[in-house]
Amino acid sequence: MEAKPELWVTKYVNLLLGKPAALLLAALGFHPDPHAPIPNHVAMEFFVFALAAILFLWLRPRLSVDRPGATQQFMEVLFTNPFRLGLRDMVDDFLGHGGEQYLPMLGSIGMFILFANLIGMVPTLESPTAQYTVPLGCAFLVFVYYNWCGLRKNGPLRYAFQFAGPIPALAPLMVPLEIFSHLARMLSLTVRLWANMMASETIYGVILALTIALSVFLEKMSVIGYLSTVVPLLVPVIFMALHIFVAFIQAFVFTILPVIYVSGAVAHQH
Repeated sequence: MEAKPELWVTKYVNLLLGKPAALLLAALGFHPDPHAPIPNHVAMEFFVFALAAILFLWLRPRLSVDRPGATQQFMEVLFTNPFRLGLRDMVDDFLGHGGEQYLPMLGSIGMFILFANLIGMVPTLESPTAQYTVPLGCAFLVFVYYNWCGLRKNGPLRYAFQFAGPIPALAPLMVPLEIFSHLARMLSLTVRLWANMMASETIYGVILALTIALSVFLEKMSVIGYLSTVVPLLVPVIFMALHIFVAFIQAFVFTILPVIYVSGAVAHQH
């Protein structure tokens, strides 16, 4: 497979972190491109993280109860809303009292996925979640986190009994099935996010390229030349809206499922 062209973000990230990254990878037995050891999707992860950090550092001193700004209102809708689809709403509904202790981690994962999905809308940039290794890394983090929450809440022995099921006689059958089921969660989270974002970005890019080509063609036709001003504006907007919709839906799914996993892990079995 032919490598993708290096993004301008990747060039700057490699300029800043390329040498230490190459040394670290070489120590681990990997041999990346010495001129660009950090690929596009990893550079975009750093970029998304940096943008999110800057946004929240900028927003924090501007939070106001009396006069909330547009950015604050948007963020508040992401956390709680009348439809009960916000981050805090999901944590309260599935985890109940005490669930706020899990909100920072679960909320961070959800916000990172959302920003990573949307960053591809910016020209010259791409969504890191359209590369399978990024959703896989996030899914692995979720897997480790909810199991750690279960171990911390219930203790190793009581948490292990959750894999045995409610009927002791069926424990030898249930344990391998439960282990396989938990491992399959990583695959499910990875494939769902990666496939949807890759397809959405591909369709958006193809339609945009076809629209530009069609607009150039229409400009040469005097009879319907006025369409050349409508098509380049209308068609991309439709697919931009579709891409934004997919980005929010996938971020929501990647947030609510970890909330459910944590809820099951910390539940007391009777």
